[in-house]
Amino acid sequence: MIQAAMIQAEGLSKSFGSVRAVRQVSFEVARGELVGFLGPNGAGKSTTMKMLTGSLLPDEGRATVAGVPLDGRSIGARAAVGYLPEHTPLYREMRVHRYLDFVGQVHGMGRRKRRDAFDRVVDACDLEGYTDRRIHTLSKGYRQRVGLAQALFADPEVLILDEPTSGLDPGEIVRIRDLVVRLARSKTIMLSTHVLPEVEEVCHRVVIIAGGQLVADGAIGDLSEGLAAAISVTVVAEEAELLRLLGDLPGASRPRIVARGDAGRLRAMIEVEDRFEVAARASRTLHDRGFEILELRHEVPTLERVFLERTRMLGSATVDPDETSPGRTENTEVTV
Repeated sequence: MIQAAMIQAEGLSKSFGSVRAVRQVSFEVARGELVGFLGPNGAGKSTTMKMLTGSLLPDEGRATVAGVPLDGRSIGARAAVGYLPEHTPLYREMRVHRYLDFVGQVHGMGRRKRRDAFDRVVDACDLEGYTDRRIHTLSKGYRQRVGLAQALFADPEVLILDEPTSGLDPGEIVRIRDLVVRLARSKTIMLSTHVLPEVEEVCHRVVIIAGGQLVADGAIGDLSEGLAAAISVTVVAEEAELLRLLGDLPGASRPRIVARGDAGRLRAMIEVEDRFEVAARASRTLHDRGFEILELRHEVPTLERVFLERTRMLGSATVDPDETSPGRTENTEVTV
């Protein structure tokens, strides 16, 4: 067991009608950890995070924050959590300073405490010079900073951040990521994102769910140990024939499609005994069949490989109503 756990999920389960979004999920996050919380769309991430903030009660199991159970009556536990949902519910017609003051009132903070908290979060989130602006006039990056400021306003010990960099430009992504790293010096943080390099950059440990179930929990380096050598190839090809050709290569096994793109582009991966020999055979075979090879590369043990390996069997087993929207896929594949 992790010592001094600030977040504890014990057998969490939640259903929406006939859809079982989360199934017996258990893990812990220790004080001071910055943990990546990952899964394909529809895996149950948002539902799990809502149960960990007390905004949704589980059908089974229990969630504990800062040693206090989140049971619907636990005001103390909810006060210990700052939550930034993926779609930040801001009052866009309000000015930033009035909105944050309102947040403080909701937390039951007196005027002096609200003033001190305001100064603290404006400094922490680099909002100086923007507090008189109406929220709807801000860029998305600055709206995200306001969302973080509201999550920090009551000075919680735990932060749960759902896709904090979604839709931001590269510069804003770096700034929000750097802000999260700074906050991790004094907070326990659970970070959900689809940007896997971002997780590799800032997190030492990841928790992965798929199909509403826990499929991995550990340090990134530990989870990648033992992965078989592999190569991937991106081609314009017919899927069934591509998988058959790769599966017939001597020294290759477990051919699968890991990404799809426009104009018939497919990215396939195979495990290999000798990656150099099999890569040469794959290149010759696909070239002889007239397939256009766009990329052929050796796959090193990365978080992306861990993610694909651990989620590919369960990625579409269930759908989390909170994590689906038109145009979003409910599987583990990425595009090429």
